[in-house]
Amino acid sequence: MSMVKEFMDFLYEYKVIGLAIAFIMGLAANQLVKSFVDNIIMPVIAVLIPGGDWQTSKLVLGPIVISWGQFLADLIYFIIVAFVIFLIAKKVLREDKVTKK
Repeated sequence: MSMVKEFMDFLYEYKVIGLAIAFIMGLAANQLVKSFVDNIIMPVIAVLIPGGDWQTSKLVLGPIVISWGQFLADLIYFIIVAFVIFLIAKKVLREDKVTKK
């Protein structure tokens, strides 16, 4: 068996192409969610918080600088991404249960 044939069998057997496509789609979805958070959610939150530019807010304790604004922005981003993944997984798993019966 030639090396190319073995390589092609490996790609098909372990579904590497599908995994690569899913990875690329995940990266694209990540950019989409990041843009949604940065350009739609964060400006709305900035209006609701006094002082406006809260993402650059820092707490300075002597030599220690805590960037709590950026942490809060990243936390909101994480929650939105986790919720979207939850919704997708719930939809996929529900369809999977229906087909098993």
